[in-house]
Amino acid sequence: MPDSSIATSLEARGIGKKYNQNWVLRDADLSMRPGQVLALLGENGAGKSTLVKILSGAERPDEGTVQLGGKLIPAGRPDLARQAGIRIVYQELSVCLDLSVEDNILLGQEFSYGGGMLDRKQGRASVRDVLQRLGHSEIEPTRLLGTLSIGQRQLVEIARALVSDASVLVLDEPTSSLTREDVRQLFDTVRRLADSGLSIIYISHFMEEVRELCDSYLVLRDGQVAGQGILANTTESQIIQLMVGRAVDDLFPQIDHKPGDDCLRLQNVSGALLPKSMSLVVKRGEILGLAGLVGAGRTETLRALIGLDATTSGTMSLENRPLEGTVASRLKAGLAMVSEDRKSEGLAQLMSISDNATMSRLAPYSRWGWLGKRKQTRAVNDLMKMLNIKATSAEQCVASLSGGNQQKVALARVFHQDAICLLLDEPTRGVDVGTKSEIYRLIGHAAAEGRAVVFVSSYFRELLELCDRIAVMSRGHLVAVRPAHEWTEHELLMASMGISEQADPAGRR
Repeated sequence: MPDSSIATSLEARGIGKKYNQNWVLRDADLSMRPGQVLALLGENGAGKSTLVKILSGAERPDEGTVQLGGKLIPAGRPDLARQAGIRIVYQELSVCLDLSVEDNILLGQEFSYGGGMLDRKQGRASVRDVLQRLGHSEIEPTRLLGTLSIGQRQLVEIARALVSDASVLVLDEPTSSLTREDVRQLFDTVRRLADSGLSIIYISHFMEEVRELCDSYLVLRDGQVAGQGILANTTESQIIQLMVGRAVDDLFPQIDHKPGDDCLRLQNVSGALLPKSMSLVVKRGEILGLAGLVGAGRTETLRALIGLDATTSGTMSLENRPLEGTVASRLKAGLAMVSEDRKSEGLAQLMSISDNATMSRLAPYSRWGWLGKRKQTRAVNDLMKMLNIKATSAEQCVASLSGGNQQKVALARVFHQDAICLLLDEPTRGVDVGTKSEIYRLIGHAAAEGRAVVFVSSYFRELLELCDRIAVMSRGHLVAVRPAHEWTEHELLMASMGISEQADPAGRR
């Protein structure tokens, strides 16, 4: 915990923000000292993103002031906030895939000789230095960003925030796409930065991360400060109750379900993006977890199943019927998928919640080519209530929602689709604790109804708590499949790293 005698670094007082007549943030105070690592917690839509945008100058508050080092930062001036030393790494990546790693990191803060001439040598040296500080000196600055994995792109975004001097760093769900090793290296970096006097605001829905990294917390609920204090003096259940306004008795609800007949089958499947031959069977009424590190082939497997990526050999079938053709034909056959990349693939950002939630199954609302909007809206309102999607109406544009609420819309679509088999790629990423519990409950109910569920997650604990079996992938290979109760988190990590005995590749019990 930072020394309380050190002068305040960041001071936000009486912050308020409203859209139309709706207050999304009201009378919020935040105070930080140099070297403090503060966990900013709350459910999706609680006001965390709005507060961060006001601190960075991206949003102009209707009430309140922000000071850094005793100096007032003019409202709505991101340039002055940045000059003062506030750096934000948002959950949704803001990178340029067609530019190099170096150009992305230095974008807007290039080194120059003067007269408009870029100093490439000094710039590249700074890029290599910041990548080394993050523990990823192997990333080549000249490499095109689009060729990197999502986890590596996240690291480049963090590197951009650190390449120039900063006094306050805000990390919004920074580990959502990182491997465990990347997370460890990031935490080491954050601790070094805090030790050097940097104030860090850390936003995360993973309480384990918060406990490990942060020294204090501030909880927002419904746009107001619900509580704050020292983490060491507060239990996890107390924090969760502050976040959701009630006790969460069972984070991992157990819904009775029983695996039945074979539903989804992969036999010796290979492809350009899935180079290793893979065989796997998933049963009706079964929740199969797919574990592994970033780049192991989990996402590629789901993309091949849904038809987004081509396969070069092997067969795939659903209910003994071959899976072939377009994505549309596979949706019609009974597959549904939540993509890990909701921004680019999972949602149509400029369309409404209603259209996004129902686009894969419009039949209940269409007749003779006409869409019954009233009936569609009623169904979407029910989905929004079930998933607690915070929005003004079903017609609100998805791009205007918080990241967590966007994820809920993506989930609403697959639950609405009424599919035989659900392919869920990191479905709880960026989702608050209360909604995670509800998503787990919905997954359990899907299995109880006889659906097959393939559940990809980098959060080993939820795989162990929810799944019937867990299959582990490493470097494109399926290396082990066992009942969930036969795994531990340590064993899952070891198997993901390729340190494991080989299991039956067909995935049978």
